[in-house]
Amino acid sequence: MRLDKFLVVARLVKQRARAKEMCDAGHIKIGGKSAKAGRNVNEGETVELTFPRRRLVVQVTKVPAAKSVSKEAARTLYDVVAEERTGELE
Repeated sequence: MRLDKFLVVARLVKQRARAKEMCDAGHIKIGGKSAKAGRNVNEGETVELTFPRRRLVVQVTKVPAAKSVSKEAARTLYDVVAEERTGELE
């Protein structure tokens, strides 16, 4: 599944267009490297998201086969590794 789709299905980002913008700006990294929106996400990978006032690091536990999942199922797609409040974007 594409990174931008995964972020929306997992409810980490609300809109796919916003997920793509974040990828293009370098605010989403996989394995410490900037990731493009079309990159495939695999189980076990670490995804780092940098929001304006928060940095979130999650580990992908499951990649869904469906285009959408329930709110409860979305929570099982990843485990939060780290979460911290920040001042501004780097």
